[in-house]
Amino acid sequence: MAPRYHMSASRELHVVVLGAGGVGKSCLTAQFVHNEWIESYDPTIEDSYRTQLQVDGRQVVLEILDTAGTEQFVAMRDLYMKTGQGFLLVFSITSPSSLTELAGLREEIIRIKDDENVPMVIVGNKADLEETRVVPRAKGFSISQKWGAPYYESSARTRTNVDEVFIDLCRQMLRKDDDYLATTEADDGGFKFDAFRGGSHKRRRRMRMRDHNHQLCTIL
Repeated sequence: MAPRYHMSASRELHVVVLGAGGVGKSCLTAQFVHNEWIESYDPTIEDSYRTQLQVDGRQVVLEILDTAGTEQFVAMRDLYMKTGQGFLLVFSITSPSSLTELAGLREEIIRIKDDENVPMVIVGNKADLEETRVVPRAKGFSISQKWGAPYYESSARTRTNVDEVFIDLCRQMLRKDDDYLATTEADDGGFKFDAFRGGSHKRRRRMRMRDHNHQLCTIL
């Protein structure tokens, strides 16, 4: 018998974008949601976006939290990590220190979620700045293998791999969500869907909504 999932047609998934200040988290998110390039750098405190898309034929409402750099508003990160279901860990290929900071963020996520298999994607951003690259591509792939998380090199400016990083993360979250729902229903015949998401309703500075249709991504 097929599992009886008691849910709406659309799945709501919560993504948190983390990384050092200035690595292009906001530019990456704005390109994905609005298909626009932000030229000037305005340090983010907290921005929240909502967008609709299809992933492998499934309708998804994606809520994306674009956070401050790791050196700012540290006290707020625990809340982001508790409520997030999937995480984009973003560094700049022009900044070795921004890559180093990701290790601490990953450890913190695993500690707070108490889960070694949290959906994550590692993103080496600013791939258009190849002439000033400092982090070798092989270093990104090495960390990807060590952490068991996919690695992409992206450019918010040229839109390279922007859709792909979010859709890969969506796929991971959907698989984990499906596994949770199936396991819970098998255990007790019912479940509370919101309990898994832990989605508290936080005050947000900005909220944006648009339909967003993407092609399937190519996993690196």
